[in-house]
Amino acid sequence: MSLIHPTALVDPLAQLDSSVAVGPYTVIGPHVRIGAGTTVGAHCVIEGRTTIGRDNRIFQFNSLGAIPQDKKYAGEPCELVIGDRNTVREFCTFNIGSPGDQGVTRLGDDNWIMAYVHLAHDCQVGNHTIFANNSQLAGHVHVGDWVILGGFTVVHQFVRLGAHSMTAMCALLFADLPPFVMCQGQPAAARSMNYEGLRRRGFSAERVAAVKAMHKALYRDDLTLDQSRDRIAGLVENTPDSDTDVTMMLDFLANVSPQRGIVR
Repeated sequence: MSLIHPTALVDPLAQLDSSVAVGPYTVIGPHVRIGAGTTVGAHCVIEGRTTIGRDNRIFQFNSLGAIPQDKKYAGEPCELVIGDRNTVREFCTFNIGSPGDQGVTRLGDDNWIMAYVHLAHDCQVGNHTIFANNSQLAGHVHVGDWVILGGFTVVHQFVRLGAHSMTAMCALLFADLPPFVMCQGQPAAARSMNYEGLRRRGFSAERVAAVKAMHKALYRDDLTLDQSRDRIAGLVENTPDSDTDVTMMLDFLANVSPQRGIVR
């Protein structure tokens, strides 16, 4: 028994696993590949060079793989790549990449994407994220693992959000958001670190204490960014369990654009 509704229009060149279910009136283009166990709801359009992994739940009324909203785009073979076990709710728009960057827009694994989310060209989203309704990402935004975006969050192009960071509802980001930081406002300002989220993810008391120390260095002791980095680098000597977290923070801060800076 076919799992593709008879009213769906699936191009003969599209590569769909036999276990993929497609709802009524959905349109799937010739360069689309969809892995086993994925379900696509009604009235979706999946086009362009789009690759979707296994066991995703794509609800109705989504547009995936359309060309970027970039006037410089001239038909280059750019891509959208979606990993495994993602949930994509209604009315989301994910565009393919652009030739001015990697040429790929990417969504990782185990992400929970709520309604009306926009991923513009060349966005790179990690794993285990939660994007609440109407989160909007401009082009070239990078989002780390375990990030949570509050509803109506808007992120300016080329901004980076570090792993385990979190935004409040209606946050507006013009600057990079370091790992673990919680922010709020228009423009966004740092409020605290995501301590409760870290505990729920199994962070030890020692690792949480190191994150608190990093927050103090970045936001409480009136240090320059370079001075903060030096203070943070010294944490490993006293808290060896935090080595991975400290290294991640230092790597993030080392790549902050002087023009953009970090959320303060």
